[in-house]
Amino acid sequence: MFLLSIYSYYILNKNLNTEDDIITIKKGDTVSSVIETVNLETNNLDELIYKFYYLFFNILNNKFIHYGDFFIGKKVSFFQLMDIITKPSNVLNKITIVEGWTQYDLQNELSKHFESFSEVDYTEILADTYYFQKNETFEQFISKLKKFKKNYITQFENSIFFQTYNTNELLIIGSLIEKEGLDYQDKKNISSVIMNRLNKNMKLQIDATVLYALTSGSFNLNRKITFNDLKIDNPFNTYKIDGLPPKPICFVGSKTLNIIIEDYKTEYLFYFFNEKLQKHIFTKNFKDHKEKLNEYRKNK
Repeated sequence: MFLLSIYSYYILNKNLNTEDDIITIKKGDTVSSVIETVNLETNNLDELIYKFYYLFFNILNNKFIHYGDFFIGKKVSFFQLMDIITKPSNVLNKITIVEGWTQYDLQNELSKHFESFSEVDYTEILADTYYFQKNETFEQFISKLKKFKKNYITQFENSIFFQTYNTNELLIIGSLIEKEGLDYQDKKNISSVIMNRLNKNMKLQIDATVLYALTSGSFNLNRKITFNDLKIDNPFNTYKIDGLPPKPICFVGSKTLNIIIEDYKTEYLFYFFNEKLQKHIFTKNFKDHKEKLNEYRKNK
């Protein structure tokens, strides 16, 4: 009995020299299946010790073999192997939802990871990088994203912004900034323009909303916006409507929402894109805006 105990301790703690760093365990796999999966060369006594240890370990700690992908390394003991595979999968997949993405962009990315999934509204989640287990369902994945968004918004419920606007309007403003802004500082300036115009009851006149009115975000227009485009009757065309469009036009990241919540201020009311300088030119009044725009057009 003493010798058997010594041998069992040795068997459970020696390196197994597995062939693969990552193994896949299927739903319902047993200890015998795992031994076969990791290609262990065992005799009947060794396998009996493994099974007895798992049975004892299971009863004592109420732990069961999980299914999914597991990183185990090529030198791991059976004791360590059991510790790894009786926990959720330690191999994570990653999805990065880019700020400014459309629903079609997201659907294309989701198709790489999930066999079935449903359309996700711009108001439901935030653009960010998310990790998930390989065997996780789309419903489980999207539930975590919705919870992340809810927790993010909740922390700002008492901010000045929410004294005037609601969550949907926060995401709408954020989506306009995502589509127009070039970098972090540019987004801050554009945010200030939008808020200044809303406070003065001025039309927003944002080109990104005209593009959305023309395409619904489902394809690239592949041409510049024309003067006639600015006249189209559409609830998203901010050259025609007063205030904000009815919904966000893309997915929004938390960094952009932070800019809005923090209430970054300038006196800017106008801006245009200078292709030569590859930057937006901001001005405080229409007179200066017209002068700089005319100057730019003469020098094109």
